[in-house]
Amino acid sequence: MVELKKVLITGGAGLIGEVLRDHLSDRYSLYSLDLKEAVGIPSFIGDLSDMEAIIPAFEGQHTVVHLAADRRAYSDWPSTLDNNIIATFNVFEAAKRAGVKRVVFASSNHSQGGFYLDDPWKLITEGRFDELEPGYRLVNEDDRIRPDGYYGVSKAFGEALGSYYDDYHGLSSIHLRIGWVISDDDPSFSPFALSLWLSHQDTAQAVAKAIDAPDSLRYAVTYVTSNNRWKIFSIDRAREVLGYEPRDAAGSDWEDRDPPLRDQ
Repeated sequence: MVELKKVLITGGAGLIGEVLRDHLSDRYSLYSLDLKEAVGIPSFIGDLSDMEAIIPAFEGQHTVVHLAADRRAYSDWPSTLDNNIIATFNVFEAAKRAGVKRVVFASSNHSQGGFYLDDPWKLITEGRFDELEPGYRLVNEDDRIRPDGYYGVSKAFGEALGSYYDDYHGLSSIHLRIGWVISDDDPSFSPFALSLWLSHQDTAQAVAKAIDAPDSLRYAVTYVTSNNRWKIFSIDRAREVLGYEPRDAAGSDWEDRDPPLRDQ
């Protein structure tokens, strides 16, 4: 039998960790590192801000999928510093020390969220689809870093840290600027969600493509959303670099309501 790659998921007990457990448990040997146990896979309990406490979880792992963070788009600075910046440094450093081959970093559209302030993309967030010009330009990875909060700053930091660890420590990293993964997989509660939706099966596909990308792909930053009708961010690079091909797509119909409690 072929031995499955060992993949450590930080934040494995969270929403995206649950999605990966549901879709990828037969493809990889999954492990979780979180503050609580993840259902169905071996779990390490530890705080990512404590380097010495978490290092044992990294031993023998092929890839680390780093999801754990304060995921609030407008997280305060003390929490962002501990949970998103120090924790991300500790993940890369622990991966380097343990000989991990690659880190797949859950980056975010919020690293360029300042573009939401401008037309034509502001029209999308407000659901004014009929005012959009055909063929409007999509934001891509070559546009400036433009965070819309400390959370976005922390994601840009993670991308920069990954570049450093590749160049100077030989640790490959692929940074997925994830859209909006919604607990009930239904984005129809707002036009913003329609634009950013990343379905559960597309989430799993994107992460698997990053894990299995060739060793020659040392570093990459790509947007990943589903193939939604009203995009803000281009997913062309994910298609080209990772072979990502989303299976789901959100349309234009929405009704104004609160997102599920788990996503608030």
